[in-house]
Amino acid sequence: MKIYPVETGNFKLDGGAMFGVVPKTIWQKTNPADSNNLIDIAARSLLIEDGDRLILIDTGMGDKQSDKFFGYYYRWGDYSIDTSLKELGFHRDDITDVFLTHLHFDHCGGAIQWNKDRTGYEPAFKNARFWTNENHWKWATEPNPREKASFLKENLIPMQESGQLTFINHTSENFLHNSPLGFDIRFVDGHTEKQMLPQFSYKGKTIAYVADLIPTVGHIPLPYVISYDTRPLITMTEKELFLNDAVENNYYLFFEHDAHNQLCTLKHTEKGVRLNQVYSFDEIFN
Repeated sequence: MKIYPVETGNFKLDGGAMFGVVPKTIWQKTNPADSNNLIDIAARSLLIEDGDRLILIDTGMGDKQSDKFFGYYYRWGDYSIDTSLKELGFHRDDITDVFLTHLHFDHCGGAIQWNKDRTGYEPAFKNARFWTNENHWKWATEPNPREKASFLKENLIPMQESGQLTFINHTSENFLHNSPLGFDIRFVDGHTEKQMLPQFSYKGKTIAYVADLIPTVGHIPLPYVISYDTRPLITMTEKELFLNDAVENNYYLFFEHDAHNQLCTLKHTEKGVRLNQVYSFDEIFN
């Protein structure tokens, strides 16, 4: 098995929205805002090469939306999924599986693209299965008013129409060992219904892909919950369980949204679980 970070593109989001009830005077110490109160956000995927499978975890937001749409998110930097895959010696047609932690547009938008004559949409990974779970699919395709703007039909329906959509079975347990993709999955419900967080062993270490449970290093303290979460109190319970588990088992947290930190470890302190050390992926695994 080989694992690679894949940078799909950076953008910006409102810092207040990303930290909820936490005052700016506190959160800006770890996530400084610009003059418009916007903070740097990454869309960092993970690529797993395992035998004849090439599994991509999340895809970023893609590039098919309108200029008006992207005008809200202030994309910056030179990253794209195609250039990142090319640097690793791959092409999107090589991808066999696209695992989607959840179906908000910044996590799955890159899975679908315009067709050749821009009359409709098609899968951007023509040889891949798209993996989600039935609970979350129903949640996304019958959205509540709070999340409706994050679940875009043009990102979802083409997956189903292509025949490439596949569901991972979810039982009453919130931790699925040895999923069909070969890694463990933690199900969490605070951010959105049945978000899926992959977890796997690699070179003697455990990597936990934390997606929107802990978007950046600045979100490690328990009350630091993003205002986009549909059930913030559940998020706090899920975070507490995860953070203690991560310290006890020395997990390496892999950040999807931290534009400046790829990995970190945690430690217990008098104030609760806090950051121990940050790393680049190459520092630990190459």
